[in-house]
Amino acid sequence: MGGSPFPGMDPYLEGELWQEFHDTFAHQIRGQLLLLLPPKYVALLSKRYVVDRAGLGIFGLPLARVIYPDVHVVRPPAVKETATALYTVVAPPAVELMNLFPLEVPLLSVEIRDVAERRLVTVIEILSPVNKRGDGFWEYVERRTELLQTQTHLLEIDLLRDGRRLQLTGGELPPASYYVFLSRFTRRPRTEVWTIGLREPLPTVPIPLLPPDPDVPLQLQAAVQACFGLVGYERLLDYTQPPPPPPLDAEDLAWVRARVEAWKKPDDKSSG
Repeated sequence: MGGSPFPGMDPYLEGELWQEFHDTFAHQIRGQLLLLLPPKYVALLSKRYVVDRAGLGIFGLPLARVIYPDVHVVRPPAVKETATALYTVVAPPAVELMNLFPLEVPLLSVEIRDVAERRLVTVIEILSPVNKRGDGFWEYVERRTELLQTQTHLLEIDLLRDGRRLQLTGGELPPASYYVFLSRFTRRPRTEVWTIGLREPLPTVPIPLLPPDPDVPLQLQAAVQACFGLVGYERLLDYTQPPPPPPLDAEDLAWVRARVEAWKKPDDKSSG
């Protein structure tokens, strides 16, 4: 037993290990491309932070963060000793709970740049939950809109079943578990869309460069497998439980369970 039980994306990664996987996946994509890019290009990692307020249940706040104190604390005046007699009995709290706070989520993307001029040629975004809900969704839409107004190619990899999808026009987005979107600056406003089923391997997709240089291939499935080979996520994921939300329909859930059972059998036989 080794690697993921699934031929494509592992749906169990869409949970507490997502952030870890996201960063490892970005590194694997970069590593692939560095071996394929012509010498005039380089693939670099870029990190930014997005504030995730989803846990607060509060959306629609301004995207720019300005923080002010809620309470002004000053030193109290001296209290006469005779006043302490009024507070001889202090009631204990019934329970101690935790406050919810916004989280700063680090997001890695891969940038392909021209070595000579450091020109940004292609951006590869791996969508995270914070990009697909609440204020984080609109922050990403704003960032995406800015990129689409430049001469920069944009590849977007959405390996999350949950959350809002990208807003495109000109037709309905075909139903699928996962998507890859490619907007070439030479073909805007058109966007190429790859649909990926839960049971399908991830595709190899083109990474465009500056004309007239040809595309280079990015093997998404190989990148996922390399993540499992490096970290061993199969040791950390709880395959005894249903996958993280959103819930699968009965047919897909039965398929997931069958894949997990078949994946376990080699070890069961060797231990018997």
